[in-house]
Amino acid sequence: MAAPGSELSTHNWLQEHSGLGELLGWDFARTSLTQLYQVTDLLLKHKEVMEKFLFEQEKRAFEFEETITLYDLTNTYFEGEGAENELAKHGRSKEKRSDCPLVTLGLLLDGSGFPKKSKVFAGNASEPATLAEMISRLEKDTQEGRCIEEKKSFQASDMVQLTLKTKPTIVMDAGLATEANLLWLTEQGYHYVVVSRKRHRQFSEEDAVIIKDEEQGSVKVHRVVNESTKEVELYCHSERREKKDEAILDSFSQRYEAGLERLKAGLDKKTGCRDHGKIMERLGRLKERYARAAQHYTVDVTVDPSGKKVTAIQWQLKEAQKPAVAHPGVYCLRTNQMEWNEKTIWHTYTMLTDLESVFRSLKSELGFRPVFHQKKGRVESHLFITVLAYHVVHGIRHQLKAKGINDSWNSLRKKLAGQNRTTVTMNHQNGQQIHIRKSTRPEPPQQVIYDALCIPYLPGKVEKTII
Repeated sequence: MAAPGSELSTHNWLQEHSGLGELLGWDFARTSLTQLYQVTDLLLKHKEVMEKFLFEQEKRAFEFEETITLYDLTNTYFEGEGAENELAKHGRSKEKRSDCPLVTLGLLLDGSGFPKKSKVFAGNASEPATLAEMISRLEKDTQEGRCIEEKKSFQASDMVQLTLKTKPTIVMDAGLATEANLLWLTEQGYHYVVVSRKRHRQFSEEDAVIIKDEEQGSVKVHRVVNESTKEVELYCHSERREKKDEAILDSFSQRYEAGLERLKAGLDKKTGCRDHGKIMERLGRLKERYARAAQHYTVDVTVDPSGKKVTAIQWQLKEAQKPAVAHPGVYCLRTNQMEWNEKTIWHTYTMLTDLESVFRSLKSELGFRPVFHQKKGRVESHLFITVLAYHVVHGIRHQLKAKGINDSWNSLRKKLAGQNRTTVTMNHQNGQQIHIRKSTRPEPPQQVIYDALCIPYLPGKVEKTII
């Protein structure tokens, strides 16, 4: 939380740069580097029990109900080959580091943002294939907990009905929303809200209603009931998303045209490529790389009478077409919550942005990336410690948000970094030396944070030593 890093850097930080030992009443100079590694092994050994316990404590402390479960995956890369680690696999890196072996973290969160379950998968794990395992683990823990708490009040048949009634709604992105996964969720009695994989977008301006109208942009939704699948399809148009889509398309179009210009310019150079086969191969690669933009262009290649040399390359932008099926800024949500209205469905889906912010925090603020360990157990320990740190970080930020403080964890760390434990040394007239160890006074921005968390301004005791 305070200074994320490897065990080696953490060991150095605890011994040389931190007053944490004084606050906890422990001398970290007595803690060896080997002991830190042993601690990580011990934490991993009790991972499932700790995750379950922490979530139950958070639920009681912050008084929220389990109505929504968010699920997504992210991955991070190894420094090294990870040759002895079965989880280290090459795959599609979300950090553009596909040149390195990867490892994947699956995370289940409550709608309030607190982690429920985490699991480490191989770097090339198929995202949709992980859903059933994660939800089944969650359901097993939930049923065991309820059976313990309610066994005196309910018969077995009542317990089954209670469990079915209180299952949370699962929220996922399009990458996990396969037909097989949705069928499995339905068979298990779960409701879901997911981003549809359909490319056809039948958004209708006439039938749409506004559910969000702000200065940054409005959101309109068009509700369609699909009787064959017993689902509600919600076609959403976001003005901000439309501007973003158009900006991305413009960027791809510029890059695509620049690539065409380079191929065309090569025809007039003495050492340039004119071979028809190679030109068509390069055009194919360019089209594949910028497929989103290439579909809007017509490219004509002229060859000499022999058919082997290219003499000209011309392209033209197709006439703009914006039917409802290709409307920029439109996406489709699917849910089997037939009773929910448009606003509820859309706001439930937007909770996924909270999960995205969790992954950003894990990676950029809590030392999730990269992974320096090579052994499987140590890799899992590293990721689990990051998740544990996030439990505490989110608990702090949850309290601060209730008081109107929405700073990121990095911003909070910077604000709090100025308060230190210091020692003042004075020479007494009788020849003795007086050492006074205490915390410095907090600055006003730090006092605001302490007041919001209801904690004292001056941590640690005042220690006076006379020599």
